[in-house]
Amino acid sequence: MPGKSRTRKHTPPAMSPLLRALTFSRAAHEPITQAMLLQCYTGLDAFRRGRGSRELFTTLERQLLIAEELCRLGYHPDDIADVQEAHAAMMHIDAAEKETGVWVMGDADYAWVCVAFKLFGRQLSVASLEGIAKAEARMVEGLLSAKRRIASAEVAT
Repeated sequence: MPGKSRTRKHTPPAMSPLLRALTFSRAAHEPITQAMLLQCYTGLDAFRRGRGSRELFTTLERQLLIAEELCRLGYHPDDIADVQEAHAAMMHIDAAEKETGVWVMGDADYAWVCVAFKLFGRQLSVASLEGIAKAEARMVEGLLSAKRRIASAEVAT
């Protein structure tokens, strides 16, 4: 094939590397945050219908812990009390399950968890992916340090 050149001409990218990075990170933001909120609301619905489970409980608690960390990182910090009320509501649900064997959410608990997840949605809409990842990392660190404190207390007794 004599007439064809096998070397490619270098063409500059249509976007600068910085603009491309910003575009892709923003494009990745919505699917990630929407998936997080979808987990919250499907879990909430399951609990409301009496179809909750330990796994869903853990998922909702993790999302509430992330919301609390986002408050501490400056994303709607004045609303941290709402998240703490939702944590208390989740503890009511856990205690009720231990008594009745059913994962269900009463009206008051449902209202607090809804308030917290509405806040979480507002936080996710303004937080960067880096901020969300930082909140998740702090949440995991907090869980690990709590686990270590419990293990130390058990060894001491």
